[in-house]
Amino acid sequence: MSAETPAPLVLADHPVLDLLNTRMMVEGHRQDLLTDGVQAVEWLHRVGLPLEDVGGEADRQRLLEQLRTLRDVIEPLVLARGQGIVADPQGLNGFLRNAVVQLMWTQEQGVVLDRSHDPDPVTRCISQLALEAATLLAEGDFTLVRQCESHDCTLMFYDRTKSHKRRWCSMAVCGNRHKVTEFRKRRQGL
Repeated sequence: MSAETPAPLVLADHPVLDLLNTRMMVEGHRQDLLTDGVQAVEWLHRVGLPLEDVGGEADRQRLLEQLRTLRDVIEPLVLARGQGIVADPQGLNGFLRNAVVQLMWTQEQGVVLDRSHDPDPVTRCISQLALEAATLLAEGDFTLVRQCESHDCTLMFYDRTKSHKRRWCSMAVCGNRHKVTEFRKRRQGL
């Protein structure tokens, strides 16, 4: 990660929206905040999808590439769902085909998900994120999926507040900026 590239923010209250937010406007330019494999692993931990048994640099690079590809697949689906438009889920279904999980029910273990058929940790993690995306698209309340109201912010979030009136990606960043701007306007008007 370069000194100019900020770390990806985790503030959307949903890992899929946080993935979309890894590409954001920085000083007027759209910038990818997932810049290397180490950062991709750290981001997964921050959103609660830790990658166990990550291999070497080649696996981290593959993870980075698959995260970016999944993000490119998910973004138009989320935008279409938010606008009530039908979209083609074929790309996402490709990721879901790799989610090899079986339900096991035994006297000794009870009911468990058997992931022993998963091909590798990177595929398992990406498949889990793809499943999160499919669940959001199929079951999420898209009246609560919003874009920050700041005029220069592109970040999205899932409004889990009790009143469902969240307006900003982060009150500490965009919300405070808005308050300062409004305060200055009022002072100039006096």
